[in-house]
Amino acid sequence: MPNTFAQKGDADARIPTNMRTLLLLEALGRSDKAMTPTELNATIGLPKQTVHRLCATLEAEGFLVRDGDGKGKGYRAARRSRMMSSGLLHASWANISRHQVLSEIASTVGETVNYVVPEEAGMRYLDRVDTGWSFRIQLPIGTHVPFHCTASGKVYMASLPPKARSAFVKALTLSEHTMKTHTSPEALMSELKLIAKQGYAEDDEEFLDDMVAVAVPIRDMSGRYVASLAVHGPTQRMSLANARDMLPSLQSAAQKLRDALFA
Repeated sequence: MPNTFAQKGDADARIPTNMRTLLLLEALGRSDKAMTPTELNATIGLPKQTVHRLCATLEAEGFLVRDGDGKGKGYRAARRSRMMSSGLLHASWANISRHQVLSEIASTVGETVNYVVPEEAGMRYLDRVDTGWSFRIQLPIGTHVPFHCTASGKVYMASLPPKARSAFVKALTLSEHTMKTHTSPEALMSELKLIAKQGYAEDDEEFLDDMVAVAVPIRDMSGRYVASLAVHGPTQRMSLANARDMLPSLQSAAQKLRDALFA
């Protein structure tokens, strides 16, 4: 397993202290047998004395146990590590449920469906199910897109209280991505007010030429915005009117996601 932070013998590279234990546990988790400190050192590139110290600490805290009834030189996961991994695996049911709902709605509307969340760099594609069409718009998971010219971003901004919404828009750089991009704060604020009232947003070739999209908010049980559920497609196959026809299906899916994630 390659080490993300340092290669063995690279004296200038340093693994952050708060990552060392995680990398050690990850190495053990990838192995089908107990590993000695020497083997762990070869895998993650930490000094031998550091690996010995970490293993001793994790053994004392119940995360590792020595192989061979506690007499061997190798270490394997102990009860606390197994409980932790079991808990993390159990928690992934929400991701599985979310993806199942996205798959269902993608099958219904016949276009790419995205689960999009706000981050500092913009709206991030956290999950998606692609259309079965060979001609599709490539915006893979992990992609960040702007707030001001995407349906998902405008849904998020419209969810903010009016004063926070105004401050957010004023802080944005309204870059022109196409001829239809809103570059006027006043025009964008007017549209956001409408979106907050109607409950959905549109992207009429504002981010990319020849692409349209609609998005609806996903809310928790208290009505707070959590994410945007969006569908997009090329104008050669999907008009904005077609996208609006998909809104009932999107809104139903948003309700299913709320129930799956927060019930």
